[in-house]
Amino acid sequence: MTTRFRRAVFNKEFLITAEVTPPKGGNPMRMLEMAQHLKGKVHAVNITDGSRAVLRMSSLAASVILQRYGIEPICQIACRDRNCIGLQADLMGAHALGIHNILALTGDPVKAGDHKEAKSVFELESVRLLKLISNLNSGFDLNNKPLPDEALDLFAGAAVDPQLKSWSSLQQRFERKVEAGAQFFQSQMITDFDRLDKFMHQIAAGTDKPILAGIFLVKSAKNAQFLNKNVPGVQIPEEMIQRLADAPDPLLEGVKIAAEQVKLAKQLCHGVHLMAVKREDLIPQILDLAGISEMMNDELT
Repeated sequence: MTTRFRRAVFNKEFLITAEVTPPKGGNPMRMLEMAQHLKGKVHAVNITDGSRAVLRMSSLAASVILQRYGIEPICQIACRDRNCIGLQADLMGAHALGIHNILALTGDPVKAGDHKEAKSVFELESVRLLKLISNLNSGFDLNNKPLPDEALDLFAGAAVDPQLKSWSSLQQRFERKVEAGAQFFQSQMITDFDRLDKFMHQIAAGTDKPILAGIFLVKSAKNAQFLNKNVPGVQIPEEMIQRLADAPDPLLEGVKIAAEQVKLAKQLCHGVHLMAVKREDLIPQILDLAGISEMMNDELT
């Protein structure tokens, strides 16, 4: 099945995705309310799968709900909570339910979340999960046994962190994901755009797979300090923290900073992945300030 997002990738459009968190409970209305703000503004909406190991509704179930409301999902699938049987079962279910965009992730460690005594699985990690998806798309399970009830048609992507300290590890991991079948990449939160530029020219230049820069709405200086302390790999620079601290309206300043970063990313890579935890309704404003909304309108007409 060719989804709107997949067509945009193949047509080499400037890609815009955004992240929405599933509910912590049985009522999806707040998730839907936030996602509705993104309808027509982004190519697809990412649904997190136990991000930071915090309990939430199944990403697959939340993706199906969004799709019913005309919002194209990218369903995140993490290896932390499922063995290879469970992963394959969920991927088959996703295909059958019309969910074809998958972001293959290893998953955050349990100790980072709200159920610290839970048992981790991690039977696979993201590279092997990508290989598994390629197998299923070819009509075979993990044991290379044919699927009697037809192959899957999943469009798999992967995460990348251009700010990883080890350049050799970053290159090796990226190349392995490309080889394993990743069709697109969404990056972790980017604050060092010189580093992103270097990554695009020295590592990603050898592939035609699109890279989407992760843009995070930082709401205040306090929020920035929390992210630096509690989220692995996040390095918000002091000058940005000070800018937020000095602003009369820190949230509006955060929106302006995010828009500036979208403009920077547009000069360097193939798209952006926007993260605005609990304020997804502000993403259209960020895109407007960055001059991206007009592009989407042109593509959709």
